[in-house]
Amino acid sequence: MIPALYIVIPCYNEEEVLPLTAPRFLQKIDDLSRAGKISGESRVLFVDDGSKDSTWEIISSLAASDRRYMGIRQSRNRGHQNAVLAGLMEARDKCDITISIDCDGQDDISAMDEMVDAYLDGCEIVYGVRSKRDTDTFFKRFTAEGYYKLLRGMGVDVVFNHADYRLVSARVLKEFASFKEVNLFLRGMFPLVGFKSTSVYYERRERIAGKSHYPLKKMLALAFDGITSMSVKPIRMITVFGLIVSAFSFIAILWIIIAALGGGTVDGWASTACMMCFIGGVQMLFLGVIGEYVGKIYLETKARPRYIISERTEDKQAKP
Repeated sequence: MIPALYIVIPCYNEEEVLPLTAPRFLQKIDDLSRAGKISGESRVLFVDDGSKDSTWEIISSLAASDRRYMGIRQSRNRGHQNAVLAGLMEARDKCDITISIDCDGQDDISAMDEMVDAYLDGCEIVYGVRSKRDTDTFFKRFTAEGYYKLLRGMGVDVVFNHADYRLVSARVLKEFASFKEVNLFLRGMFPLVGFKSTSVYYERRERIAGKSHYPLKKMLALAFDGITSMSVKPIRMITVFGLIVSAFSFIAILWIIIAALGGGTVDGWASTACMMCFIGGVQMLFLGVIGEYVGKIYLETKARPRYIISERTEDKQAKP
């Protein structure tokens, strides 16, 4: 059976780049369909993550011009991870496979051919992995690669240099729907589902137009979410460090008692102040990490919806 493919594309304020990249995604659908790898029921699904510009109007216009374009709009901006999830959940009952990709044209769409081939060979998840980071600055390359190594050190099963460019089958999405986390880190969650998987490698290009809407602040927030959402090792490390500090403190207390009994003590504030500042700083840092976990528990227990779809291009097309 020839599979139906939905290309899921999150968009946020992409009015400059969307008219340039949308035809490329549709062309890829045509190419794969003519090659007999996907069915004619394949679609390009845009997810407007509460854009403030004309992104939704462009998506609606594309959908009106060709039925293979589809779009859904979130009620407000919820973030990249939630937008990807919304698109995947929208597509899971309508197709056999999905490929999530950003709309900026940086990810090589020719890698989709290898992804579909891997699926036809029996893989349920195919990760798009950057073969190199020549387009990144030294700072971004160093921090990104260091972060993936840190995640692995924390016990997170993450694919090195993989972001959110991946093929996922409807079978996997059906199981993934049972993951109810509010704090999303998709690149760390999909490996937890299991099933046969593989990777394809590609070179990432410069953005075609517009500017990135993922500044350093958002990157750091996603990075911290990735650690605290997928691993409890920071809490365990705090416990171990606390035991070490306690052991040294106990030894220091014994030394102080012995020195006091021997009459070798000298009044002074420097050592006391240093110790108090050190212990106080460590406590505040650790309380902050623990508080982050408590905050995530608080958000998870509320079980608020991870996305809310306010409009669909299909609804507009259905009107007389």
